[in-house]
Amino acid sequence: MPTYDYVCDGCGHAFELFQSMTDATKKTCPKCKKKKLRRLIGAGGAIVFKGTGFYKTDYRSESYKKGAAADASSKSSEGGKSAGEKSGGGSGGKE
Repeated sequence: MPTYDYVCDGCGHAFELFQSMTDATKKTCPKCKKKKLRRLIGAGGAIVFKGTGFYKTDYRSESYKKGAAADASSKSSEGGKSAGEKSGGGSGGKE
């Protein structure tokens, strides 16, 4: 249920009211009892994420996780070989 902002054009009293979306708009000011109350247009609620973080990989399927793990392990084994080749070939060319 949303919170609505109201202001009275008669006395200037402003307040928030927690009411259902299907409830009728209030017309009478609770302070001066005049029928000059109007509901203000608000910016709306924002989504607030609390916690350590949310990542797109948090909710991946098991098959995706297994494939990603296999891909990562194959890249790490290839990366080690090419790094060794580069350092060995680079020092041989400098001498």
